[in-house]
Amino acid sequence: MYYPNFFKRLLSSLIIGGQAINFIFRGKISKNDLFDQLMESGPGSLLIVLITGIAAGTVFNIQVASQLTSMGVSSEIGGLLAVGMAREMAPLLTATLMTGKVATAYAAQLGTMKVTEQIEAITMLRTEPVQYLVVPRLLSMVIMSPIQCLLFLSVALWSGQIWSTIFYKVPPIVFWTSVRSGNVSLTTTDLTSMLIKSVVFGLIISIIACGYGLTTKGGPKEVGTSTTGAVVMTLVTVSLMDVLLTQILFG
Repeated sequence: MYYPNFFKRLLSSLIIGGQAINFIFRGKISKNDLFDQLMESGPGSLLIVLITGIAAGTVFNIQVASQLTSMGVSSEIGGLLAVGMAREMAPLLTATLMTGKVATAYAAQLGTMKVTEQIEAITMLRTEPVQYLVVPRLLSMVIMSPIQCLLFLSVALWSGQIWSTIFYKVPPIVFWTSVRSGNVSLTTTDLTSMLIKSVVFGLIISIIACGYGLTTKGGPKEVGTSTTGAVVMTLVTVSLMDVLLTQILFG
């Protein structure tokens, strides 16, 4: 039976991801490599996450706050922004940003190592490539994704509050009261679901990016193909998983 190439590579990525998770549970983690990857997936991606968070909070005011103000319910702006961001926009947009910034780097790095036979050299040194290359990348994404998501939410809320006050004269105390205890307010369940989504998305991003990198075949030209394929597959998989998680958590 013939299987499309993307299906084969996705299956290979899942197998590689399973091996990496097995190494993690067995405690076979290089702290130095993990620190390097945490820096790449954390501070290295911070600026774009913050800028997009500010933009998201501002756009919310342009699209929604004006309508709520005209309807006389401006006191609910903060709660609606917080719930919308926590349940959906923050984890999904953060995953999209991390895909563009981190997944491309992972796929390109590992793909280049594969076509230049560095992976074979690592194997000849009796080092397991998945343990050495995939484990720190996977673990760093699982750690940093929820942190980046929380930063995104925080910046978006502060941006929404500032612009609501400037453009629609909503007092800061009214905005933050709505976030905490309005008719539509942010709850512990919303934050928990956001963190669950971000961890799952981080896992997906790292597994697919590393899997596509390690399954690269051919010459340097194929590195670009693998990187593009990893990004497309990651975005599709994250979107489908988002639908499933939303149904499970809020359905």
